[in-house]
Amino acid sequence: MTLDSDVSGAWLTREEMESARQRLPILYVDAVPVRVDEAGEVTEVGLLLRADEEGNISRALVSGRVLYGERVRQALLRHLEKDLGPLALPRVPTSPQPFTVAEYFPVPGITPFHDSRQHAVSLAFVIPVEGDCQPRQDALEITWMAPHEARDHRVLADMVGGQGTLLQHALAHVGV
Repeated sequence: MTLDSDVSGAWLTREEMESARQRLPILYVDAVPVRVDEAGEVTEVGLLLRADEEGNISRALVSGRVLYGERVRQALLRHLEKDLGPLALPRVPTSPQPFTVAEYFPVPGITPFHDSRQHAVSLAFVIPVEGDCQPRQDALEITWMAPHEARDHRVLADMVGGQGTLLQHALAHVGV
């Protein structure tokens, strides 16, 4: 993956990021990786298995910040590669359009989406993936499941911060 612009100087220190999170909404992207058949119908949904600092295990979508000077498409590609590996082969459109915008608030109950660290606004996308996925970074594994399995209440209950709701919206968006 090559970036069209240099964002290497766009990283904030941990202290700067904590300060920004207390003052500004932070822009994120959420991606629902899917496998599609020849007709473009979704056959499988990929959910990451993650562990947090306290050792809690949860299911998750691909998600992460958009850096200063980074295009949304670049952010999607960066996070998909980071979480799914370099051989995932995501098909991100030249000009991606989100299926929804999710607003995460530090106080639960304002929207279905919650992030105790910050107020975040996330552009959410369904992204077909064709290659071999080998999770990296903080993702332990990726599980591919049929859409009806992904909608199961036990799977959705394993997703935190409202990502289960976002997954349901994604599946409805693609007609599943």
